[in-house]
Amino acid sequence: MKIENLSINDIKQGYVFNDELNCYICITCAKTYEVGEIYRIGDRFFEASKAIELHMELEHSDYLEKMINGDSKYNTLTENQKQLFQLFISDLSDKEIAKKVEVSTSTIRHQKFMFREKAKQAKLYLALYESVFEEKSNRGSTIIPIHEHAKMVDERYVVTEEERKHILETSFESMNPLKLKVFSSKEKKKVVILSKILEKFEYGKQYSEKEVNQILKSIYNDFATIRRYLIEYGFMSRNKECTKYWLT
Repeated sequence: MKIENLSINDIKQGYVFNDELNCYICITCAKTYEVGEIYRIGDRFFEASKAIELHMELEHSDYLEKMINGDSKYNTLTENQKQLFQLFISDLSDKEIAKKVEVSTSTIRHQKFMFREKAKQAKLYLALYESVFEEKSNRGSTIIPIHEHAKMVDERYVVTEEERKHILETSFESMNPLKLKVFSSKEKKKVVILSKILEKFEYGKQYSEKEVNQILKSIYNDFATIRRYLIEYGFMSRNKECTKYWLT
């Protein structure tokens, strides 16, 4: 899921509520729990809001650790900071943590203070960014957000609304139904084209390879190439067996 569509609370708890689908969606595996349905977990039955909480506890008990060590381009923690965060979520005291990393207890307390100060800086930065770039930006010059799992992030992802509109107009012969005329070899155009094709899929839904192929084949004859780039550019993920696909 795109990080710009997630609140801080969504990221912390590991799941979101989709108003349109009326269901809870796990950020990690895209499993859904629909409101109004009853789900069996072990020997008991639960409604959706409790089921998703238990799903996180049972299936993703290491969610916080994976967040700390995740390969998202937004994770800028150093290896030392990752180690400290993992120790901070344990039941160890400051003295015990200090002994493990071979520093003084005061150093650990100072590091906690610095983390707290960085969090305050992040809040101010976010407030300024939203005020300047989201609320007062000119639509035509607005930079399109980069999806969280983008690979090899560089200038290819710097695309304005005006550029996107032009690329779509010249690359697709039809928008409804969606028909791709040419899959450009230029990296920036690939990103825009793939982003548009992605709209034919639903977040929170898992697709078989056959279903993915059917959707892509209706858009472009060389559906295997499109599927490969959707995975390669991080727009879509799949399991090791290549039997299930979902949007990231």
